[in-house]
Amino acid sequence: MRGTASVELARQMGQLEVGEEIERQWAEGSISDDDFWLKLLEICQHATPADLQEAFEKAPWMEGIAETFADIKARGEAAIVISQSPTFFVRGLEAWGASETYGSTVELGEPLGNSATLMPMVKVTIAGSALDARNLGPTDCVVYGDSSSDVELFRTFPNSVAVNPSPVLSSLAATTYVGTDIREAYALARQLISRTSTKPIAQGSAK
Repeated sequence: MRGTASVELARQMGQLEVGEEIERQWAEGSISDDDFWLKLLEICQHATPADLQEAFEKAPWMEGIAETFADIKARGEAAIVISQSPTFFVRGLEAWGASETYGSTVELGEPLGNSATLMPMVKVTIAGSALDARNLGPTDCVVYGDSSSDVELFRTFPNSVAVNPSPVLSSLAATTYVGTDIREAYALARQLISRTSTKPIAQGSAK
């Protein structure tokens, strides 16, 4: 996504400035992860399922997501989304064809648990478990990412596509894509995987 779930949820609830402010504070390290989530839950406390769906659909997604997921599935592969965005937001991608989705353990109407944020090393653990379950290895997948939360993924898995990335991630990537169409990034991924494996599992990271 070309943006963040928190900002899009705040926009939907008429509190865009608040959403942008907590994103800025979190990026600067002036508020904790817990403070960030508690504020987002406050913003969304009166959200209806229709509000959440509209926020999801209106978010600035990359073009061609459903088509890319469909191609991955048709090849007998899996598209797995691992994101720091809230679970209730990330799971919307399953309707577009994602095989599995994982997000920060934040749910509306429920208390904030310990270690709610899906941390960078947890992304690596989830990806590794997905590969193990399919009897695949590190070279049998492609990881996608755009931010510092994807650094450990890129350090662990050799086939990596940085999508509109931060500088630190770009320096670790096997290849980089700048643009708005995920199908073009996916084409780069297929080139990478063709060199190392004949049966890949594709993975994505939304934030």
